[in-house]
Amino acid sequence: MKYIICLALAVILIFACASLKTGNADFYEGSAMGYRGMIHVRVGIENGAITEITVIESSEDLAIGGAAIEELTDLVMMYNTTEIDAVSGATETSRGFLEAVENAIFSP
Repeated sequence: MKYIICLALAVILIFACASLKTGNADFYEGSAMGYRGMIHVRVGIENGAITEITVIESSEDLAIGGAAIEELTDLVMMYNTTEIDAVSGATETSRGFLEAVENAIFSP
């Protein structure tokens, strides 16, 4: 009897694992004006969650703007939203980055 139950559970587990998605994200691109110029991003979305954000092009300086973009990237992916406060000292860069992400997500 235990053998039959174990076999049945093994078959169910195999079919359950086979039906799972392999994790293919859809990618979208968006742009917006930052402090020093355009910020162009690529956003990966999988199962309704933001899984990846890559800055394709940016004119922002690395010390202030780049640091703000890194921090915002982590926060957007952690909270799965662009409704995040701007980084102090890099307000325009923050707004531009978040707007670029929104433009990517909501692009037609």
